Amino acid sequence: MPMLDEKVMSEVKKVLAAMREPVTLRLYTQELECAYCKDTHTLLDELVEANPLLKLEVINFDEVKEDAAKEGIDKLPAIVVVGERDYGIRFYGIPAGYEFSSLLNAILMVSTKIVKLTDETKEFLAKLDKPVHLQVYVTPTCPYCPPSVILAHQLAMASKMVRADMVEASEFPHLVQKYSVQGVPRTVINEKWFVEGAAPEAMVIAKIKEALLDA
Repeated sequence: MPMLDEKVMSEVKKVLAAMREPVTLRLYTQELECAYCKDTHTLLDELVEANPLLKLEVINFDEVKEDAAKEGIDKLPAIVVVGERDYGIRFYGIPAGYEFSSLLNAILMVSTKIVKLTDETKEFLAKLDKPVHLQVYVTPTCPYCPPSVILAHQLAMASKMVRADMVEASEFPHLVQKYSVQGVPRTVINEKWFVEGAAPEAMVIAKIKEALLDA
């Protein structure tokens, strides 16, 4: 039985019809010790059928650990959304439930290069000279999580200094404990700073500035 039924696939095709340039979904996976790798692979196999501009590249993590580490890939399953380059857009864990919309949004953004950020944010990102790592902790049943993921991915798309991860909390309990994630969404900035809830763009940028001053 397909993960994307006929009705859902029809809607996905309509959404992805706006694609302009090719996008590759780079899936890092392994056969053992990865509960959601198989399901994620199946989901992406079905998804790439929605538009010929969308491709899937499956990578055995065990064979590329060193290179993957350079890209910040440290947990599985991992999806990297790649256009003409790697923009630092990551999904860790299966992008199911509400987070499926975050994946579609990332695909469209990379394909069209349309980033919906304020001029003030774009100006800040243009001058950014220190790395920023955003981890947005989510669950598939959280309707408030996608806006936080989409904002983080927009920041990564707009600046080579930003890397942004969606992290499915239930799949990585050790990280939930490490970062004291008691509710979602929770955005972790450079390991030490946090934003609770679906915070607006200006608030997230202000917190990033605080984190950078502390660096």
